[in-house]
Amino acid sequence: MSALYVETHGEGPVLVLLHGWGLNLRVWDTLARALSERFRLLSVDLPGHGRSGWRQGETTLACQVGQIREALLPRLGTSPYALLGWSLGAQFALQLAAERPPGLDRLVLVAATPRFSAAPDWPHGAPAARLAALAQGLREDYRRTVSEFLELQVRGSASGEAVLEQLRAALFAHGEACPEALAAGLDILQETDLRPALGDIEVSTLVIAGQYDRVAHPAASQALAEALPDARYVQIQRAAHAPFLSHSREFAGQVADFLVPR
Repeated sequence: MSALYVETHGEGPVLVLLHGWGLNLRVWDTLARALSERFRLLSVDLPGHGRSGWRQGETTLACQVGQIREALLPRLGTSPYALLGWSLGAQFALQLAAERPPGLDRLVLVAATPRFSAAPDWPHGAPAARLAALAQGLREDYRRTVSEFLELQVRGSASGEAVLEQLRAALFAHGEACPEALAAGLDILQETDLRPALGDIEVSTLVIAGQYDRVAHPAASQALAEALPDARYVQIQRAAHAPFLSHSREFAGQVADFLVPR
């Protein structure tokens, strides 16, 4: 049975980090340098990403969140911790929080939406044709599709080229996702609607969006914050899909002040 890869840095209150589709835990290196003196950071490679193994047949959101719980339990027990999820990782974080695991006391959602695909009652999502084109690209050339997705993440961002280089460096330094994990992750993005579960997420939540995000529209993040029982919304100006890289100091300050108020 394949285990998930987890790295630990720093000392203090625990913060678990879940990255986005196609990437790995190396995307958190800049944030880790900023926060590791105040927090104990547990960075997780999502199933089939980076150095985490892939379990055949465990393709659903619930199954993969179960793997994350399995990886965290021996490290956390019932000790209090906070959870930060970015993009696809934010959907994992929302699903985990809705299950009310023992110890979870704060939630940070970055570039997050409860539903990636558009619907008649959800105008904030991506058109079905765009998601279908992404799925077709995966079948034809998954490496090129991931590369193009990285480029989409930085469009409109301050320091976009530098952010793109950091995303690419994380991918090449720590390992790309396997094609099966990419396809399963895209299926999750296409099919998942977490809006019915939002009322069950009672932990205090910070939702952070980038002003020019082309992947998860900031209006979706704002609607998410409004639907959660106890949430605050922050928009970082001139940021896109990866504000923790383009605006690392501002982002780290927002997270630290939320997790440990002064």
